[in-house]
Amino acid sequence: MNSAIRRTFFKTLQQLNPHPVTELEYTSPFELLIAVLLSAQATDISVNKATRKLYRLANTPEKMLLLGEAGIIDCIKTIGLYRTKAKNIILTSQSLIDRHAGEVPDSRESLEAMHGVGRKTANVVLNIVFGKPTIAVDTHIFRVANRTGLAPGKTPMAVELALNRVTPVEFRQHAHHWLILLGRYVCKARKPECWHCAVASLCDFHLKTVASSTL
Repeated sequence: MNSAIRRTFFKTLQQLNPHPVTELEYTSPFELLIAVLLSAQATDISVNKATRKLYRLANTPEKMLLLGEAGIIDCIKTIGLYRTKAKNIILTSQSLIDRHAGEVPDSRESLEAMHGVGRKTANVVLNIVFGKPTIAVDTHIFRVANRTGLAPGKTPMAVELALNRVTPVEFRQHAHHWLILLGRYVCKARKPECWHCAVASLCDFHLKTVASSTL
């Protein structure tokens, strides 16, 4: 895929969805941080179901500490790795209070210094909360970048670096969301739905599927 095709690729996605937003539910930077932390190996639907209950009881670092690990577990036990995630929520909440006056910091280093917050989580928060043109590579973006030929790479970091290099500047702010939505709803892992993909003619995937395909 060359630079001209990449530009058309992103332009097409932009025309379909000019202002994409995350499907995670949140009303504050802290709520988003916790939701993204919980989303590892879990769907946004399952995370939203859990956080609706959790945020009614605790939606600030201080309230999370008061709720305690057991109380958090009771709210999030329907999602994967809930015990580890509950522990990380407590530790992250304490770090926010101790180091950042309870506020979510706007630097990658500070975010990644907190328990359970890796590069992907930091990129999501930096992009959505602070408007930075970061690209968080999850399984959907990793698949789309490789399958389409947009930005091939053997690791998430390699794909992120490639996307940062080849994505035109004017599309970087929303590239993360466009690619996630494409991977989640169209360019699916087991059966990509090429027959209604707006960018199918631009991608390098040779095994294009049709509606009647059993692939």
